[in-house]
Amino acid sequence: MQFLLDNMTVILSLIGTGVFAGLLAGLLGVGGGIVIVPVLFFLFQALGVSAESAMVIATATSLATIVPTSISSIRAHNSKGNVDFALLKAWAVFILVGVLAGSYLVTVLDANFLTLMFGVIATLSAINMLVGKKDALFNGLPGRVGQSIMAACIGFFSSMVGIGGGTLTVPTLTFCNYPAHRAVGTAAAVGLIISLPAAITLLFVGTTPVDAPFATYGYVNLLGFACIVPLTVIFAPIGAGIANKLDAGLLKKIFAVVLIITGLRMLAQVFI
Repeated sequence: MQFLLDNMTVILSLIGTGVFAGLLAGLLGVGGGIVIVPVLFFLFQALGVSAESAMVIATATSLATIVPTSISSIRAHNSKGNVDFALLKAWAVFILVGVLAGSYLVTVLDANFLTLMFGVIATLSAINMLVGKKDALFNGLPGRVGQSIMAACIGFFSSMVGIGGGTLTVPTLTFCNYPAHRAVGTAAAVGLIISLPAAITLLFVGTTPVDAPFATYGYVNLLGFACIVPLTVIFAPIGAGIANKLDAGLLKKIFAVVLIITGLRMLAQVFI
């Protein structure tokens, strides 16, 4: 009981993160990782965890929370016919290969490099969506080889920075003249393919850092998981319902704004 009282601010912050992450997961198909990773990164440091350990644990914990969130979001989007299972079947193996490679690199690369990489990719993608060409960059998806490379890259980079795949999947698909609502719904399913194997790998393969916060197993903080997951599952369908009422152009703008804020936030973590 005393532990709960002493850490009430942390617990309330985690609960608030779960609400916001759930709404974003349903609204944008992003799995909530773009919110969860930076929040956990700063919370863990406030608890005395080193920046390097905090980044790895935040990444792993985010991936773990995305698993149930994605399931909830998939059900909501699928009920509206916005999940492309044929595309998922074609991409799944290549996403998985990218995820396994990325999950391994999380444990060996410098945390600042991972943060910088995500910040640059997210910011440039968001700027392009906001001020770039109104039309898609391509008339459609590339051939089998091109799609295989795209899928592997999405799994690779997403697992390295703790996001569910929507951050990269949505702009990638929309650049290829893919319907925005269907891109968001499909991205939610991509998030499950990414988060489940990545979370399992980081939970059971990772060695818990010596300065890890309370209730950390492997690289996953179980307290953060327990506080965030129930709220994301509840609020993801609400976000999906909101998304279905918006026009495709507005949905892309909302996603771009969220993405650019996240990218700049990540860059600030490196340089400030």
